Amino acid sequence: MFRLNIPRLLTALCLFLAAVAQADIVELLPRIKPAIVGVGSQHPLRSPRTRLSGTGFVVADGRHVVTNAHVPPTLLETEKGETLAVLLHGFGGVEVRRAEKVMSDPEHDLSLLKIEGDPLPALKLGNSDQAKEGQQFYFTGYPIGAVLGLHPATHRAGLAAVAPIYSQVASVRSLTPRLIRQAKKPFMIFQLDATAYPGNSGSPMYDAETGEVMAVINAVFVKGSKESVLKDPSGISYAIPVNYVRELLESAGLRP
Repeated sequence: MFRLNIPRLLTALCLFLAAVAQADIVELLPRIKPAIVGVGSQHPLRSPRTRLSGTGFVVADGRHVVTNAHVPPTLLETEKGETLAVLLHGFGGVEVRRAEKVMSDPEHDLSLLKIEGDPLPALKLGNSDQAKEGQQFYFTGYPIGAVLGLHPATHRAGLAAVAPIYSQVASVRSLTPRLIRQAKKPFMIFQLDATAYPGNSGSPMYDAETGEVMAVINAVFVKGSKESVLKDPSGISYAIPVNYVRELLESAGLRP
């Protein structure tokens, strides 16, 4: 009598699905990478002239970039010619474009920039409410970009939990105005079982099948000092659901 080996069938199915997902991302990356940019500044008197602060991705009309609010430099030596800049990786090297901040949402750590020049390929935004715990996603950006250079790297991330960003404090003395605001109006954030690095801030996290952006890489859970992020990564990162990006674009009068 023929008997089905259920465990073996399940293993084979998992391997098949993993192979399909791998094929999807291989075919998808050539469309994702042109929309990934570096965010930083350019200073004519500095060596090197450009400084990379983090990652961003092109949205809407191809002339706007989304990144984290903490990525663009807050203080620029404008009197010496320093400008906010977006860096593009291409076959001919690095192209630098002047940028300006259009709108910022510090509560959700998001910022919208406008760049000069011809429009670039833009990524499509998904619906982060449809993201489910246990799903596998990918994110592309510039981890430790100041050291490794402008070479986009792609990592896989599992959605470990969807939880409010507000967390309990040890005592009343630990409360800050920001924590109090978060307690009054907490918002949901994605916890990922992935290792992101400081340069990944602002990277898009997207669906491997559709390429739709589902979140924006925001921060890394740090064990000990900030320096330990590099030598002893925790393997836990966080991302801002993309629906907050939609709200930011709509506030700026742009179609997501």
